[in-house]
Amino acid sequence: MRQGERDGREYHFMTRDDFERRVAAGEFLEHVTYAGNLYGTPEWEVERRLAAGHSVILEIELIGARAVRRRLPDAVAVFIAPPSMDELSRRLRDRGTEDEADIARRLEVGRTELEAMAEFDHVIVNEDRERAADRLADVVAEVTGAVARAR
Repeated sequence: MRQGERDGREYHFMTRDDFERRVAAGEFLEHVTYAGNLYGTPEWEVERRLAAGHSVILEIELIGARAVRRRLPDAVAVFIAPPSMDELSRRLRDRGTEDEADIARRLEVGRTELEAMAEFDHVIVNEDRERAADRLADVVAEVTGAVARAR
């Protein structure tokens, strides 16, 4: 949990043992170990929102996206790409939340993920946060039939 995050708001935080027990019970739509941490999407959360008529957007990495695609073949996959590996490196360092070893691991994962962009339905290059957000809103509107947010 990072400073300012709250259980049930940003994520559902749990112990490693609880997470692993839930994985064994099949409670996750997808789950991965990423940069030494465990992440997953509880299937019940997605099902609850879909049953209520809401669209669901998951912010997940490549392995998770592949798992979701296997379980939900109609899911629309959007890849948010950095403008370059140099820019990704700069952004990771500017965040100040990881040490150099973590940054090196994340950059290696980033290289692998960039090689898989063709697996996604849409690719958005995040050169400018506002333009990338607008493009993502356009994709969501296109997929859901909603009206894109006002710019």
